[in-house]
Amino acid sequence: MITNRRTLMAGALAATAMPAMARDAASADAALDAVFAEHTPVGLGAAIVGRDGVIWSGVRGLRQAGGGDPVSIRDRWHLGSNTKAMTAALYARLVEQGRARWDAPLNELFPDLVIDAAWANCTIETFLHHRAGLADATAMGMPWLMTARADPRGLQDQRTALAAAFLNAPPAGTAGDFAYANGNYVIAGAAIERITGGTWEAAMTAELFTPLGMASAGFGPPETNADGGANAWAHTGEGTARRAVAPGAAADNPAALGPAGTVHATLEDYARFLRVFMTEGGGWLTPASVTRLSTPVETPPPAYAAGWIVLPTRPWAAGRPLVHEGSNTMWHVVAAVAPDAGKALVTVVNEGLANPAPSALMQRLVATL
Repeated sequence: MITNRRTLMAGALAATAMPAMARDAASADAALDAVFAEHTPVGLGAAIVGRDGVIWSGVRGLRQAGGGDPVSIRDRWHLGSNTKAMTAALYARLVEQGRARWDAPLNELFPDLVIDAAWANCTIETFLHHRAGLADATAMGMPWLMTARADPRGLQDQRTALAAAFLNAPPAGTAGDFAYANGNYVIAGAAIERITGGTWEAAMTAELFTPLGMASAGFGPPETNADGGANAWAHTGEGTARRAVAPGAAADNPAALGPAGTVHATLEDYARFLRVFMTEGGGWLTPASVTRLSTPVETPPPAYAAGWIVLPTRPWAAGRPLVHEGSNTMWHVVAAVAPDAGKALVTVVNEGLANPAPSALMQRLVATL
């Protein structure tokens, strides 16, 4: 869900007004050092990205709490809910290929499901904007979280079952109101699977990771770094109670939640995706698709596009920045993209939301632009 920390992150970005040019790498390194010293996360990483790629990146700390192996710039980081913008962009890619439609009604996307009549006016974009009236508790509450990892069915069947459970019942909320729910993107992922005939993971790999050159990208807890060596681990707890969690089922949400938040990647490869929104699609999407993905529904608040919170105009961004936060409670990432300024920032830690280091570092890095 959208947490108070996301509100704080957006507020920090809103309060800072700086020219849109990186002063030097030393300023970014100093910001990274200061935040690491102040908040003592296990591992901390960040990157500043321009239209041509990564301008600066850095990491500090350890792969495991209490260990001696330092994090590397080649480590992969779990992106949590920042996966959502990727799922939306993948759907846009399918639209451009003539395989999908933005205005396709649900009975066209899911012809075999019994869909409650109250969903009749919803299109895929209603779900991407979190304004369909869907609530996770309908089908993805605690009972599902406690049992889904042991579900023997394939991921396509699991996502179809979730879509059916959501859509068989009427909306839990009011259509048009903003209600953040992972289920919105599970439904989008299930629609993508119907369109492509394969898993959402296969479509992501073929249509997003491969053409964008995101060789390190994958799904779930990263097991190795981009060079095949050791990688940072997830962590639960906070402070002295932090505990490293080895890659495996316990280190992430159930895999069926994938379209809403299971992608991992290195900072460099995540930057390849962020550049799509600074380069009018970069040849991977058309400018029209990028505009559609980044144009929010404004009222009622918040201004939310397809996987992005859209802030009001900020001087440092030379326009309206796109921001989002992601966490599976054991990793935490914050991203901000300024399409008009041609800059993006991303900060990551290998622990949960309790540590404010990513938001604090984001604020400091904005001051270096």
